[in-house]
Amino acid sequence: ITVNYMMAKESVKKRLSPDEKEGMSFTEFTYQLVQGYDFLYLFQNFNCTLQMGGSDQWGNITTGTELIRRIGGGKGYALTCPLITKADGTKFGKTEGGNIWLDAHRTSPYKFYQYWLNTSDEDAEKYIKIFTFLSKNEIEDLIIEQSQAPHLRILQKRLAQEISILVHSKEVYENAVIASSILFGKSTSSDLKSLDESTFLDVFDGVPKAEISKSEIDNGLDMIGALAAKTGFLGSNGEARRELKQNAISVNKEKIKEDYLIKETDLINNKYVLLQRGKKNYFILVVKS
Repeated sequence: ITVNYMMAKESVKKRLSPDEKEGMSFTEFTYQLVQGYDFLYLFQNFNCTLQMGGSDQWGNITTGTELIRRIGGGKGYALTCPLITKADGTKFGKTEGGNIWLDAHRTSPYKFYQYWLNTSDEDAEKYIKIFTFLSKNEIEDLIIEQSQAPHLRILQKRLAQEISILVHSKEVYENAVIASSILFGKSTSSDLKSLDESTFLDVFDGVPKAEISKSEIDNGLDMIGALAAKTGFLGSNGEARRELKQNAISVNKEKIKEDYLIKETDLINNKYVLLQRGKKNYFILVVKS
């Protein structure tokens, strides 16, 4: 690949124009060689003949097709689509931060579902056309419903449903809905206990925690100890008593009285107990064996 060939790329010419203030780094200039070689390697070793990407990758991909022609003696193909951007104009991709992955180990199904659920109205209208297989008529009907009742977030919910089922499964999607209702809707102790450990920790990411030993719940841990003396969730034993008398305390989403004892049957995933004061103040007991 000659320098002349590389300089002829539209993406390079734009960056080297007199109007471009920042110019182009050597790394950026030679990146097309790295991506081109990657395509050549996949062609030679895995019979890969097609590379897909955003329209901004056209020059890099076609460098690969040229290497395949010159070195591999074959044909490679490029397929690009319009660059996907967010409402604020930034690219939809890992280099922009706040990225999501298809791999459940990198982005949990719960966070994946929440990502689509929390998109803006403008982005949801765009993404549902790109990332789902809904028909044109279905999408137009959803957009009309959204415009009539934007607070219901109909587009976001359907987008999150369609893409979560497509990438993960219907069962995983339903679990994500249950997990979401635990924070933002009505839920029960049994709902909490139905969550796997990873989803439970995702739902309550950032919630303060305290460790206690399993021996402390063998005979039942009293609520004053659970709320204050053993954990520091509340500032003092007196505050704990006041909150209990005002019926403001829940264990695993169930309201309890002052005489309640936390036992092994309260454990979520054999390890956690969720304490709650009021609607939004959460605390997790981590029970160590």
